[in-house]
This record gives sequence, C-alpha cells and structure tokens, in this order.
Amino acid sequence: MNNLRRSAVLLGLIGLLSMGTVLSGCGGQAGEANTVSGPAPAPLATVYNASVPLGGNAFITTSTANASEVIGDGGLGNWTNSSTVTSVYFRLAQAGVLKLGMVASLNGATSSKVKVTINGTPFTVNLSGTTSKTYDVGSVNIPAAGYVKVDLQGVSKVGSYFGDVSALKIAGTAASNGMQFANDVANFYWSRRGPSIHSGYVTPANTEYFYNEITVPVGEDKIGSYFMSNGFNGGYAGMQVKSTTERWILFSVWDGDNNAKTTLVRKGPNVVDNSFGGEGTGGQTYLVFNWKAGSTYKFITRGQPDGAGNTSYSAWFFTPETNTWRFIATWKRPATNNSYLTGNHSFLENFEVENGYLGRKVLLGNQWARSNTGVWTESTQMRYTGDATVTNQQRLDYAGGVEGGRFYLRNGGFFANYVPVNQNFNRTANGVAPNVNLSALP
Repeated sequence: MNNLRRSAVLLGLIGLLSMGTVLSGCGGQAGEANTVSGPAPAPLATVYNASVPLGGNAFITTSTANASEVIGDGGLGNWTNSSTVTSVYFRLAQAGVLKLGMVASLNGATSSKVKVTINGTPFTVNLSGTTSKTYDVGSVNIPAAGYVKVDLQGVSKVGSYFGDVSALKIAGTAASNGMQFANDVANFYWSRRGPSIHSGYVTPANTEYFYNEITVPVGEDKIGSYFMSNGFNGGYAGMQVKSTTERWILFSVWDGDNNAKTTLVRKGPNVVDNSFGGEGTGGQTYLVFNWKAGSTYKFITRGQPDGAGNTSYSAWFFTPETNTWRFIATWKRPATNNSYLTGNHSFLENFEVENGYLGRKVLLGNQWARSNTGVWTESTQMRYTGDATVTNQQRLDYAGGVEGGRFYLRNGGFFANYVPVNQNFNRTANGVAPNVNLSALP
C-alpha cells in the first residue's frame, strides 16, 4: 500500500471513531441517521441474517367485518383498517437479542405510522416513499428458543393505505444459530394451512372392522379442523368443523386405480352424498351433526370384498347424545384386489388456510380390529408421522404421543415444544373388546 492510500485509510478510521450518531431503536429507515449536532454521515444499516416472507408466515388475526386486508404470496396488501392486526411467526433456535427490520413500501399514501409489536414489546415505525426498503424496527430479548410473534397494526396515515409489507428481517444473537419459517413460495398455501400429522395403527391381515374412539378437548375445535378417526387405504371417516354453526360427520372413499369410479351403495337418513375433487377424486358422504367438544364419539369402518376385485367400505358413528349408532354410508370401490381394511390410521389437519395460526388437538383411544373370522385384536401402538409441510420443516408446531392412556395429536398455534415425527408410541392396553353387536348395526 502506498503512502497516499495509507493516509486516506487512517483518516477514514478516525472519522468513524469520532462519529456522533446512533442507530434508531424504534423505526428509523435503514440507512437514516439520528444526528446529535450538525451534519454527520449515515450509520451503517443493520446486517440482517434472514428475510421472513409474509406470504407464507403471516395471518390476519384481528379484523372487522368489512376489513380489506389480505395476505398473498407477495405479503400484506390492502392495508387500510387501523383495527386490523396482522401476525407474523418465525422460530428461533436459541435465546438472545433479536433485531428486527421490516421491508415495506407506501401504496396510496404519502406517509404513515405503524405499530410493530415483537412478543408484546411495541415499536413505532414511520413509513415514507413508494420504494420498497428495509426499516429498522428495534431490538428485544428472546428468553428461550421457540416461535416469535410479530404484530403489525396501523396507527395513522396520510392517504388511503398504511403500506405494503413483504417481509421481516431478523438479526442478532437469537438468530445466529438457526431459525425456521416457511420459505418455499410454491407451497405458501400449504404452509399457512399448517402441518398435518398422522397416527398409524398396526392391525392384523384380513381386518374387516376397525373401531376407534375420539375426543376433541374443549377449546380445540377451531373452524377448519378435521379430526379424522378411521382412515384406511382408500378412504376415511371423522369429524369436521365447517363454520360457527355447522359441523359434519364425514365419510369419503377415493376412486379406484386408473380413475375407476367409486359408487354409492346406500346411505343413512339425512346423509348427503356427492363426488369430490381437488386433492384426488372419489365419493363423499356427510351428516350435518352438532358434535360437541369434550364428548367421546365412536367410529366403526368396514371393508367387505366381493370376490370380483372390488370392496365395499362402510362407516358408522356412535352418538352419546342418543346412545345409538348412526349409519353414514357404504361405497363400492373398484380395482381393490378384494382388499379388506389396510393402512388403518387417524389424522389431524386444518383445511381453512386463514385459520392456520390456530391450534387444535385430538385424543384417540381404545383402537380395535376385528378379522373376517370374528377375532378382535387391540391396537396399542401408534406410528406418528407428518405430511410434506412437516418433513420440509416449513412449520414446527406439531406434536403427538400418549396422554392419559390415549394417543394424542396436536398441530397449529406456533407452540415451542414440538415432537419430531417418525417414531412409535405405545398406550396401555384396555383389554376389553368393544361391546358392539355388529350384526345389529343399521
């Protein structure tokens, strides 16, 4: 290095050491300076470790009936209502200091002020300009590993919109040793729906009937939940929450191989039947029934081969309110190679994407299989698995295991202590076969 360059570097270092500025701790735009006196060069912006896209990690958690805010693949848009709260979730692997930034631009306003709350600590950010840029929000202490919740709410605006927000930026010691959030834009829809998890049961060959008992704890029956009790290779039966006023007992059977059409054989009183599509095709039947959280319901499914390559699948549902079994339907599925019930399982999922941030839980107990020769066998082991959202680690808010002598599944809610999938759990045997007169089932 020649003398001229060496002198220039030394002068630059002296200038940095004597800089009389501080970074804004509550919402200055990255690259802007808060000067103490006189002109000063802008401080260096925070160098962020990662960018959390709102498109896969945000939800409208509070809104009014006429609110227009939406979450799309590009993030938060149509932000007009000051009552609306948008919540963003991401998971950090350790405790420490979290530094947060927000990538935003104004749309339909000349300026706006928004509140950004990190795990309960509020900061105010002033937005200006139509160009998308990173605004430094502030720093908080994260006491333990787990999910962080960031709430966005409008305070004031000059114009129509508070702005568009595409991402959050994260840095600091809490973000230095691993983080987790949905980052696959092609699967943002599935990430926001949340993880689906499964309970697989070991049952003997030639299982003709499968019996299961299912309880949804009080408060866990969120809209969009499917508590699937009796699944098998080709179909499933369980309980759904469709809306605040409607609940279903659902029994669906897939079409056979090469799109061989499943046909309805018969159905019970007040049962609706139709075809379904979207995630495959098949036949669907459901009974509108106001099942209750906290009550235990019973399901029986049956697989009955006809000897000609087809199998008829049936489902019944026991209602403690009336102490009776209700028949749902029988579907004939072609191209099954005369199969009895195989792959018996349960699962827990959310089918309402906007409610993917809410938690839900189900208890599953007293599983039994009855062979085609009439022998009952208790199933006391659960194989706990998950869907692609789980295996791709787009979400880590899921759990399964044994609780109070029953298996449980839990998903959603962005809780900290998730339970890794692909492991077995064993419950204590009941030892008493179901007291059900199968020949008397309706």
